[in-house]
Amino acid sequence: MRRFSSSLLGVIAVLAILVGINVLAETRLGRVQLDLTQQKLYTLNDGTRKILGGLKDPITLRLYYSRALGGRIPMYGAYADRVREMLREYASVAAGKIKLEFLEPEPFSDTEDRALAYGLQGVPVDQGGEQVYFGLAASNLLDDERIIAFFQPERERFLEFDLTKLIYELSSPTRPIMGVLSSLPLDGDPRMMMMMRQNPGAGAPWVSMLQLRQTLTVRNVQPDVQAIDPDIQVLLVAHAQGLSEAALYAIDQFVMRGGRLMAMVDPHSEGQAAAPNPTGQPVTETASDLKKLFDAWGIDYDGSKLVGDITGAWRVRANATDRVQAVDYVAWFNIRDGINHDDPATADLSQVTVASAGYLRKKEGADITFTPLLTASPKAGPLALEQVKTFPDPGKILGGFKAEGGPYVIAARVRGMLNSAFAGPPDLPKDGKRPENFPAHIARTAAPANLVVAADSDILADRFWVRVQDFFGQQEATPFSDNGPFVANLLGTLAGGDALIGLRSRGAALRPFDLIDGMQRDAEASYRQTEKALQAHLDETQKKLTALRTGRGETGANAVISEQQRVAIDDLRRDVTATRVKLRNVQLELRRDINRLESSLRLLNIAAVPVLLSVVAVFLGVARRRRRAAARA
Repeated sequence: MRRFSSSLLGVIAVLAILVGINVLAETRLGRVQLDLTQQKLYTLNDGTRKILGGLKDPITLRLYYSRALGGRIPMYGAYADRVREMLREYASVAAGKIKLEFLEPEPFSDTEDRALAYGLQGVPVDQGGEQVYFGLAASNLLDDERIIAFFQPERERFLEFDLTKLIYELSSPTRPIMGVLSSLPLDGDPRMMMMMRQNPGAGAPWVSMLQLRQTLTVRNVQPDVQAIDPDIQVLLVAHAQGLSEAALYAIDQFVMRGGRLMAMVDPHSEGQAAAPNPTGQPVTETASDLKKLFDAWGIDYDGSKLVGDITGAWRVRANATDRVQAVDYVAWFNIRDGINHDDPATADLSQVTVASAGYLRKKEGADITFTPLLTASPKAGPLALEQVKTFPDPGKILGGFKAEGGPYVIAARVRGMLNSAFAGPPDLPKDGKRPENFPAHIARTAAPANLVVAADSDILADRFWVRVQDFFGQQEATPFSDNGPFVANLLGTLAGGDALIGLRSRGAALRPFDLIDGMQRDAEASYRQTEKALQAHLDETQKKLTALRTGRGETGANAVISEQQRVAIDDLRRDVTATRVKLRNVQLELRRDINRLESSLRLLNIAAVPVLLSVVAVFLGVARRRRRAAARA
């Protein structure tokens, strides 16, 4: 009886200790976290922490999620768990300034009505028409609202950026003002929309510009401008063609007064070439240049030369009449290793796509700091403009391409004291008139200028970085390159908004089994040759068997199967059977190692914890017995 009482008290004591540990962990360690994921999925970026720490008024985030969606499609269930954990981390860092609500919109409920009122996207999951939801509605004290209509797994690596941008928009009463001077239809082309009504996306505003308008106040600058509005903090000159001396002077003086400039020139704009002119004919002039300004500022750019790159080259159809399915088009390529990860604007980018791009250099003797942001790979080389401008032949271009290494810099930061490209304001036409309060001429910057220059404007074009698809009546943009974030990050740093830097290309929670995938590739490479040889032998044996069965042999003279041929047929049948067995065995080998690893992982997951607990229990039991024996002695 005494032993039973001691055991019972021991069990109660263990339970009390466990409860105490849980209470202590909940009260003292509730905010202590350890992110062991390789890509730090649950560790917030410094920019996010800065925005959350600077919140002055509370923001309410309402996550609408239907559990039926995760039950039917487990991928969404795992993604919903990550979204919830991320939102909790946001609320923790915001120190009470973010209020969370997790809601389940059941069919025909008030919660579903509120989700629809916010504009969240309902998606049917069965033929009965039941709608499921997975979206976020956010609001501030002023009843301003922002939403994420539906969390799609394809955008998981942009989750932190989407959430932080939403909070930033609700917390910032004023936005930096950006001027845009461009010959491209960045805000859409109504004429194109009328000409191509069958294509809903034709003529729509470019996604890159829509993103910029979400965080910046955008003002269009006319090509005949004489002075940039002093309210404009950052100026984007993107493929601005045929600028007058007065417009070039306005840009020059904007920089001399301390304005921030992002200049994108292009030897051949694919985005412009793809759109017909007002007469319906292809555009013939597709180049842009700021030679006078670049020469004065120490930047070397030759608009007659392009850069091609075998590394990351796009696979395109060789020719409309060619049977070759695809060929590397070196004029269009993805940049991965050539991204400057030391610059805060490009540190977390994974890939930027360029098309028919030129390249830039620092002029010899120029007193500037020239920091590359995008650089072609060592397998890059020059291309002549004529090769890509009119009816390019990708196969022919690839055949004559020679990699010269470079370096070929496609985008760069430029810092330094700059001299004006003008001695004074240019003369006006006879009937011209200067605007009121025209600023006085400045010959040199008072402080180091901060510019970004790029030799490609197609970075902005949708076709080279984003897929726009119709998702149940709404246009959904899914990026495959970081072109939009590249431009937004750089303009954000130029405008002074460093908080949104580096929020792109975080990892996905659902990651592939790299080890298993690698084993599968190695197994296929190892066994494919054997399989091919066995299959060839099987085909040849079956041909011989078919010929013998017809009683013709190789000569075709015998009409009756002889005993010798019958024996040969039996031998071939056995050969066919044996070959098929070998072929099946080879095919099974492709999965053997993977199945073994899968079984090992399952065994580890199922048995590891019980075994570990058993070992700990045995260890504690032995230690307890030793202590008792020592006490008795």
